Amino acid sequence: MWTRGLNWAAITLVGVFGMLWLGVVVFAATATPGWLRVAQVVFSVSLIVWAGRRSVALLRSPA
Repeated sequence: MWTRGLNWAAITLVGVFGMLWLGVVVFAATATPGWLRVAQVVFSVSLIVWAGRRSVALLRSPA
């Protein structure tokens, strides 16, 4: 029971961090080079996708 709750907390934390990172890169980091912004966008999108895939896996797994 605790492990499942901690898994949800970790997945939520990673997903929220990915969304915040994407927002900072897109809206606030305008002085950085373009290639670095692209790399950071790829990183944040990969975090968001990971969190989505893990949440789907948790929903499909038996309790």
